[in-house]
Parts: sequence; C-alpha cells; structure tokens
Amino acid sequence: MSKPEYVRTNKTEVKRKPDRGSYDRETVHSILDEGLVAHVGIVQDETPLVIPMAYGRVEERLYLHGSAASRLLRDARDLDVCVTVTLLDGLVLARSLINHSMNYRSVVIFGKAKQVTDVGEKSAALEAVTEHIISGRVADTRKNSAKEIKSTLVLSVPINEVSAKIRFGPPNDYEEDMELDVWAGVIPIGVAIGAPEPDEISGDLMAVPDYVKKWRR
Repeated sequence: MSKPEYVRTNKTEVKRKPDRGSYDRETVHSILDEGLVAHVGIVQDETPLVIPMAYGRVEERLYLHGSAASRLLRDARDLDVCVTVTLLDGLVLARSLINHSMNYRSVVIFGKAKQVTDVGEKSAALEAVTEHIISGRVADTRKNSAKEIKSTLVLSVPINEVSAKIRFGPPNDYEEDMELDVWAGVIPIGVAIGAPEPDEISGDLMAVPDYVKKWRR
C-alpha cells in the first residue's frame, strides 16, 4: 500500500513559502488529473529546453507522447527531466503592488524519463493520454494501429520525487495598508467550456456523445 505522502528530497522540499507546499499523494494526483498541459524541461547541449506536452497518469507513472521525430522526446530518453503542471485559479489583487499574487495549484516532478518499448504498455499509455484529455473517448474511436504505435515515441516518468505548491484565499496586505482607498480581492479564473462544434460530416449525421456534451475539468 502506498504511503499517504511522498518522501521529501532536496529537490522537492518547498523552501519559498513552505506552508504552501504539499507532499500529499492524493493532492498531487488530483492536480495532475485536472491539468491538461505539462511543461517538460531538459538540458540539451548545455541549453535549457522546456516544451508543453499532453500527458496521462497511470498510478505512479506519468506518460508523455509525441512523434518519434520529436527532438525533445528523442533527447529526453534516459535523461533527468523536470515536469510541471499548473492550474491557475485566480488573480489576487492587493492594496500594494508587492502583495499582488495568484491563486494556483502546481506540481513539480523530478525523474529519469524512460522510453516505453513494450508494445502493450505503449498502447495502454497512448490510450491513457487520450482518456486523461476526455474520458470515454477511447471506447468510441478506432484503436491505434501497429504502424501508428510504432511511429509514436512514449516516455515514462516515475511519480516519486514530487511536490505540490498551492496558494488560495484573499490578498495578504500589510496592516498599514488596510486603510488605503484601494479595492482588493480575487478575480476567480476557471475554464470556460463552449458548445461542441462538429465537423462537416458529424454535424448532419450524428448526435453529440454525452461525454463530449458533459466534458468538464
């Protein structure tokens, strides 16, 4: 049975605003499961490189995928990577410029990326990425062909050296600023979901699936 918290390391210990740090496994999983984009960083030819990517989580592994021709994916095999996922929940407007902030939930993962070569795991990982984006889609579409699986490179990153950082609530104004004639508070930020837009063929012939109509984050 997994422990409720991840082990803290020198890399994951939240040093700036440590009260905002969390190593709770359920908290980390919830942020990863709600997010849609991971920023993946490596050092390539002594130069930092960060690329946004879709991802999927299966228990304690994060799967990243892309074209086999992807420079980042090719170079990230068997290299240390840093993966971050951030959810922005609000703009925090304070009475002083210094105390403006944002409400957010974020996760940072450090780990060694490994190329997935087992065909079964690779196929399952690709389906996990799609299901992460929109649950129910895999069962409703054509499965990946052997050629498509071969042309896709999949990396697996273990979720064990990880921490979350969370900020919520109103601005933290200095006591001497509380009497200033300045509006302060939070502008909440969420994901606005528009009506599904079918392509030319689907529009006339098919009803919109429930999992599409009801998609939420």
